[in-house]
Amino acid sequence: MSLVGSAAPPFVLPSTKNLDHLDEPVCLGDHRGRWLVLIFYPADFTFVCPTEIMAFSAGAEDFTAEDADVIAISTDSVHCHQAWQEFALGPLAFPLASDVTHAVSRDYGVLIEEEGVARRALFIVDPEGVVRYQVVHDDNVGRSVTEALRVLRALRAETRVPADWQPGDATLAAS
Repeated sequence: MSLVGSAAPPFVLPSTKNLDHLDEPVCLGDHRGRWLVLIFYPADFTFVCPTEIMAFSAGAEDFTAEDADVIAISTDSVHCHQAWQEFALGPLAFPLASDVTHAVSRDYGVLIEEEGVARRALFIVDPEGVVRYQVVHDDNVGRSVTEALRVLRALRAETRVPADWQPGDATLAAS
């Protein structure tokens, strides 16, 4: 199911935004007026997930420079997120959100029902709340921060761009 061109499904989720108290949820509506990159991942304390979370955290300043926020979402509890961050990952530049009811993963079409985990997926939501990009990966393949940034920049260019376009490259004239 593709959500591209549709309103992003709303959500309010517990998060690690305040790692000490876990009392600050994340909400789609809080990002109105800014781009939002949603990173769904299967589970904390796994093999590929920490490489992605750390890579996106390292690239967070680049997303901020593009007027974009990042939120990572899995079906693990916020307490599991807290332990993962405190004992394995360290500080992150964005919150980890907890979808223990599976409702948000289901709404975004990425829930593996029989396993109760989210697929490895990435959504880019524009400032008006419309999904402009989505990609779903095999669980064994990590996502590229560089490609996510390239797509975000291409979407922000508000014109047609060719394959492998980078900022500063020629765009395609509208016909």
